[in-house]
Amino acid sequence: MTSTVPAPLTRTADGSALEAVLLDMDGTLVDTEGFWWDVEVEVFAGLGHTLDDSWRHVVVGGPMTRSAGFLIEATGADITLPELTVLLNQGFEERIGRSLPLMPGATRLLAELSAHRIPTALVSASHRRIIDRVLDSLGRRHFGLTVAGDEVPRTKPHPDPYLFAAAGLGADPARCAVVEDTATGVAAAEAAGCQVVAVPSVAPILPAPGRTVVGSLEDVDLTFLRGLIALR
Repeated sequence: MTSTVPAPLTRTADGSALEAVLLDMDGTLVDTEGFWWDVEVEVFAGLGHTLDDSWRHVVVGGPMTRSAGFLIEATGADITLPELTVLLNQGFEERIGRSLPLMPGATRLLAELSAHRIPTALVSASHRRIIDRVLDSLGRRHFGLTVAGDEVPRTKPHPDPYLFAAAGLGADPARCAVVEDTATGVAAAEAAGCQVVAVPSVAPILPAPGRTVVGSLEDVDLTFLRGLIALR
C-alpha cells in the first residue's frame, strides 16, 4: 500500500458530506478488462488449451488467485498458480506498455477531484507492479492512497481493500463513494459499507439499495458523488 498525506476532508458540521472517493482501476479508469482476457486466452493457447468465452464473466474483476485458479481447474492445464501468475502479469505489462486507453470521463473526473482536494484512493485487485505501471499514465498526483490486491490479506470481493483505503484517508466508509465496474468490486465496496456507483464494463450490474448504476464515467462528477452521500 502506498500513500501520501491525505487532503483535508470535506465534512460539513453535521458530518454528512462526502469524505473520500475510492476508485477501482481496471475497467473503471483504464480500459483494460479486455486486456486481461486477451492475455489469459494467449497464455492458455500456449499451454494447448482454448478458453470458453463464457468464462470471461467468471474471471472478470476478481483477484488473480481466483481467476487464474479457476482457469487452471477448468482447463486442466499443467501449470501451477504461481507460474501462471507470472505469465499473466508479464503479458499484461507488455500490453499496457504498448497502449493504455483511459475510460471516457476518467481524466476529467480525476482532475475535478484533485482540483477540489477530495481525498481519493485507487483500490485495485491488480498487483502492485501493475498498479505502479498504470499510475504513470493516470497520474500519481491524483491519489492520496493506492491499495493493491497483493497488499491486503483478503482482496475483492471481501471488504478489506475498501476498509483499508477509507482508514488510510481518515474517512468513514459510510461517507465514501466507490466507483466500480464489476460485481466482484461492487460486492467488496458494499460489504465495506460504502455508497457505490457501478459503471458496468463486461457484465451487467443491476441497481440496488445503496447502489447507483450509470452508463459511463461521463455521467459521474463531484456534484453527483456528493449527492449520493447526502441522500444517504
